[in-house]
Amino acid sequence: MEYPIYSVLGVLVVIYLFFLIVNRNKSKERKSKKFMDGYHHEDKKEKENRT
Repeated sequence: MEYPIYSVLGVLVVIYLFFLIVNRNKSKERKSKKFMDGYHHEDKKEKENRT
């Protein structure tokens, strides 16, 4: 290999792009709020009326 620095930079770019794609997918999952399925948000008024 004549240009090892370019090989190293190429590998780093590929790793960076991989993590960029993975994080974007996780962000979409977070925004879709799948993890909040079945969660019921109680209003303050409902809490006060119950106690």
